[in-house]
Amino acid sequence: MSNVDVLLNDLVIANRILANEDVVDAYGHVSVRHPEKPDRFFLARSLAPEFITRDDIIEFTLDGKPVGDEKRAPYLERFIHGAIYEAQPDINSVVHNHSPSVIPFSVTAQKLKPLLHMCAHIGHQVATWDSHDKFGDTALLVENMDMGRDLARAMGKARTILMRGHGATVMAPTVRHAVFISNYLEVNAKLQMQAMAMGDIKFLTPGEVDKVISRTGPYTLNRAWENWCRRAGRPYQAELA
Repeated sequence: MSNVDVLLNDLVIANRILANEDVVDAYGHVSVRHPEKPDRFFLARSLAPEFITRDDIIEFTLDGKPVGDEKRAPYLERFIHGAIYEAQPDINSVVHNHSPSVIPFSVTAQKLKPLLHMCAHIGHQVATWDSHDKFGDTALLVENMDMGRDLARAMGKARTILMRGHGATVMAPTVRHAVFISNYLEVNAKLQMQAMAMGDIKFLTPGEVDKVISRTGPYTLNRAWENWCRRAGRPYQAELA
């Protein structure tokens, strides 16, 4: 298969994994940057992630416009993806989800911080983007490039950001890494709420977070990807680098 075919196969599997792990339900989406045309990205048509196949994938320019004579309805919030790819040339995959355990952290003063070593990739502390700050009363959806770019600016180089009353966005150099972070963002949020009920939490130190991130490579990501593929009933192929 070509590089594009391999990547699109991973994109389909990523949708199935995120659905199977309850990170997305009928809503939410994951994209990948075109490996040969960095000013374009791939994202499915508007469809529940659990049902996405290769035939559902659409190619977009970074301003969220479909390439060619595309008649199928796209996701409204495709601007999240285009704006992040526009701002971050080293990022090749974006996940937007409404992961249930993260929502309370988006609407309270309690900050989401890593407490488990596998969750270090969420970052030292997860910021929250509030669309109301700049755009006032909206439907809380990122429905144009102005909103997408504002979200991308707030995200900066962080791998994760919460969206007040909405969900979360994750970015990473690869689609497998983006899925990894997205899954463990939900895990950390759930564990943090449980730990908060028991008392004070000793979170990972900044140095611990940095060391975990620095040693995470294909070995770790392949192991997680294989587990999630098999759980979702999808074929597994190791990623070498």
